[in-house]
Amino acid sequence: MNKGGRNSATVRCSTVRNEEGYHLMVTTDQNLRDQQNLERRELAIVVLLAASWPRLQQHADTVCAAIEQAESGTYTEVEVG
Repeated sequence: MNKGGRNSATVRCSTVRNEEGYHLMVTTDQNLRDQQNLERRELAIVVLLAASWPRLQQHADTVCAAIEQAESGTYTEVEVG
């Protein structure tokens, strides 16, 4: 089982806070909170609670909304199914 390497991606969010160099990590690693010390980070993290591409496609609006609302230092879990 993959421990997050391939499932995790750091993404530059071009539609939100672009002028600030805003950074965001979108992942399906539901254990990230338990595996990493997330206290002193500036990175926004959005965790998708499904890794199935067909399910993610069906909930693209929900995923995009979570990304657009993410702010530096936040941790958000998104139910997608």
